[in-house]
Amino acid sequence: MAELKQNLAKIDPVWTHICEEAKAAVRDEPLLGGYFHSGILHHASFEKALAYRFSLKLASPEMSEQILREIADEAFSADANLGQSARADVVAVYDRDPACHRFVQPLLFYKGFQAVQAYRIGHHLWVTGRRDLAYFVQTRVSEVFGVDIHPGAQIGKGIMIDHAHSIVIGETAVVGDNVSMLHSVTLGGTGKEDGDRHPKIGNGVLIGAGAKILGNIHVGDCSRIAAGSVVLNDVPGCKTVAGVPARIVGEAGCDQPALTMDQIIGGGV
Repeated sequence: MAELKQNLAKIDPVWTHICEEAKAAVRDEPLLGGYFHSGILHHASFEKALAYRFSLKLASPEMSEQILREIADEAFSADANLGQSARADVVAVYDRDPACHRFVQPLLFYKGFQAVQAYRIGHHLWVTGRRDLAYFVQTRVSEVFGVDIHPGAQIGKGIMIDHAHSIVIGETAVVGDNVSMLHSVTLGGTGKEDGDRHPKIGNGVLIGAGAKILGNIHVGDCSRIAAGSVVLNDVPGCKTVAGVPARIVGEAGCDQPALTMDQIIGGGV
């Protein structure tokens, strides 16, 4: 049995770590025993735990928890990338958010992580032709979490959305891998134009709180968007932009700004 547990841990270290943390949490706070068991310890896999939380959070009088659970289970069974991306997101939040000290926290407590995982299921429904159901997921995510991500948007793995209040990501937006953004970020259009009209965010980009990136523009890999900026033009890779409208104010400051989360621009008071 011990050898089997070791092999399972090697196969899925993120889920094993989450389960060990949940067991420790139950010992430390028995009053939350039912919460940790229902959310984590009763489930055979990370995907099952994600499906449970998706259904629990998004259920309403219009759509039961049981139906949503079946939808999520089908999505995870059909697309292994959903679970793998979620694992990368857990690690991203743990590594980048100084308030996150355990892997269980994003899964149970952080609406940014939970909203992104719900979006991933909605996107799966979108690309498989179940678009009205995808719109329903988008609506419930917006109502429950205050995060509005169109199911047609394309979002990579290793995503960290801190605080996650008032996030808006449009239909044709593309977000690369290992991107970090804070609350009140908008990846939107500039008017009523149709077609490909939303930003394309490269890998490793850091987007500060309240930043608005508008139009079919490209933000290069490993760049920084300062808090409160309005970005209307392409941003080269490895640069920092700031202001309204945003302008290049320097280099990105490091190779991986989305990982360091350093938002200080040189010369400030």
